[in-house]
Amino acid sequence: MEKYDKQKNRFSLWLVLGLILTGLWLIADRTEKPRYDKEAAPRVVEARGDLAEDEKNTIAVFQEASPSVVYITSIEVRRSLFSLNVYEIPQGTGSGFIWDREGRIVTNYHVIGDASRIEVSLGDDEIYKGILVGAAPDKDIAVLQINAPTSAMKPIPVGDSQSLQVGQKVFAIGNPFGLDHTITSGIVSALDREITAVTGRTIQGVIQTDAAINPGNSGGPLLDSAGRLIGVNTAIYSPSGASAGIGFAVPVDVVNRVVPQLIRHGKVIRPGIGVTLASDRITRRLDIEGLLVINVQPGSAADKAGIRETRETRGRIILGDIIIAVNGVPVESYNDLRDELENYQIGDEVILIILRDSEHVEVELQLEGME
Repeated sequence: MEKYDKQKNRFSLWLVLGLILTGLWLIADRTEKPRYDKEAAPRVVEARGDLAEDEKNTIAVFQEASPSVVYITSIEVRRSLFSLNVYEIPQGTGSGFIWDREGRIVTNYHVIGDASRIEVSLGDDEIYKGILVGAAPDKDIAVLQINAPTSAMKPIPVGDSQSLQVGQKVFAIGNPFGLDHTITSGIVSALDREITAVTGRTIQGVIQTDAAINPGNSGGPLLDSAGRLIGVNTAIYSPSGASAGIGFAVPVDVVNRVVPQLIRHGKVIRPGIGVTLASDRITRRLDIEGLLVINVQPGSAADKAGIRETRETRGRIILGDIIIAVNGVPVESYNDLRDELENYQIGDEVILIILRDSEHVEVELQLEGME
């Protein structure tokens, strides 16, 4: 009897185990299983066809211009407060472009302004020491010199900004966030904008674009669809510091006027007339509309033209001439006068409209070079 009970229990155990395995098999059989087809193969690749003309143009512009774009690192020297050891740290990065085969590089002044040492990396990843040739902080332009082989120097083609039209396509090439040779595209959003340089001076005639310009793009070229330089990417308008679709570039006509002077003189020689003017605060206090001449430099263009300076006679101050217009363009401040004169070349003749003894007088003179 006891033997029979053991056999019965063993049989019941096997029966339960069999039912469990059967249930698991049924569940597994109902789940979907991957089916393999021995004859399955990768899909046939559809023929892409020719690229669109617009795509071809973008590719051509990038391939042609990118060898002219450089990566700039400004390095600052600091002294440890504890060990007094001198060490170098990267201060900032930016872009630039090759101006000529003599190794001159154009970039923004604010990219290298406070640098103790400058490194310039070409497209072949070779790094060269950059030497400051000259700078125009008022225009946010600087020229560097590198000692690189002539074969590595590919100057960027120079266009003009006078003929630009709102809506035409533009490209920005640079190194945003340290990413090598990046191209973005957009249009000319507006012309004749004004931005403020690091010196506080107003840069006029600036190009506005919606081509993405991010940190690291500063100093890089803005190009037209022919791959010609039309501006130097300078600033973005963004609360976050990243591109928000509003970027600004110094027009190439300004660059093409300033850079040769920086190469030749190390600074900009501006057209001037050779006078010292009263400050805006003084003219406001005297209720004068225009520019009061305080002093005329002997032998200057103003002196030769007979411009009168402010003088004192028997304890009485006699006001000098008051400049109110240049070639019919009103000027109300020193910046107005300087900006207007920058539209001319040294040696050009202009007509000043001045207020003398309560009368308007026209004075013709020849502009001369002023530092």
